[in-house]
Amino acid sequence: MKDVLLRAEGVKRYFPVKTGAFFKKSFIKAVDGVSFDIYRGKTFGLVGESGCGKSTLGRALLALYPLTGGKIFFDGQDIAAFNPGELKNFRKRIQFIFQDPSASLNPRATIGNILLEPFRIHKAGGRAERKERILFLLNKVGLSEYHLSRYPHELSGGQKQRVGVARALALNPELIVCDEAVSALDVSIQAQVVNLLEDLQREFSLTYVFISHNLNLVHHVSSRVCVMYLGKIVELGAHDTIYAHTLHPYTKALMSAIPGTPASSGRVILKGDVPSPLNPPAGCRFHTRCPLAREICREHEPALTHAEAGHYVACHLYG
Repeated sequence: MKDVLLRAEGVKRYFPVKTGAFFKKSFIKAVDGVSFDIYRGKTFGLVGESGCGKSTLGRALLALYPLTGGKIFFDGQDIAAFNPGELKNFRKRIQFIFQDPSASLNPRATIGNILLEPFRIHKAGGRAERKERILFLLNKVGLSEYHLSRYPHELSGGQKQRVGVARALALNPELIVCDEAVSALDVSIQAQVVNLLEDLQREFSLTYVFISHNLNLVHHVSSRVCVMYLGKIVELGAHDTIYAHTLHPYTKALMSAIPGTPASSGRVILKGDVPSPLNPPAGCRFHTRCPLAREICREHEPALTHAEAGHYVACHLYG
């Protein structure tokens, strides 16, 4: 059996909002009952349109958002049960790379101080050990000692994201959540950062959660792919299976936009807008845009079922 590093069981994250003339309390159901396993040393891809809940889910995995329901187990331990000391130690083992490298770095701090911050917070290592580790990390991400005295505004977008990668690696984490980690970069720089992440994964046996709206990129970097729509998982499986044998109509629409894929021969253009997570439709949440929707889709929510070996889909066509 594969070694599961992180397991999500029925994870929910709702955000309370007040609506209407009398400020009635309602909830935005950003993540609504998702379950999956993340295997040690592999890359788990999360993909979907903007607003599907993938970034919220990524932050929930780090306990940055408290769960509304469900559980997350890291290395067999329920993270909701951690005391403050255990939670602090947990944060050394799981780190985050943000989408916008400019916004994620303190503009008033030098690169040296930015990279020193994780060691200060966790009181890790002595002065000489910290400096040695920082220089080692800079070398690994393709930067040099020269950059220690620079400020973020003096670096290019690719260099700033490399600093973000080095900061995430500072405390030897086991899992790194990459939230649209290359989407703010030029295409040529995207390839460099993706190659860097893959090299670091092999060298340090890292586990990644790779969040993106680009299914082609997720397929390239991931061993397993999870497709989300409006807070729900609609399809989950090995990257080659998802790519070659797409099942869910939503995934087919995403795949059809990628040149050279089996689905691209029949372009699927989705009509209408994504419904509001404040008031999601009954039944299958995709039925308002699905070209294959039937009456059962409007009345009953499909469960994520096992369609074939290692391949799961939430669709009444395969129930």
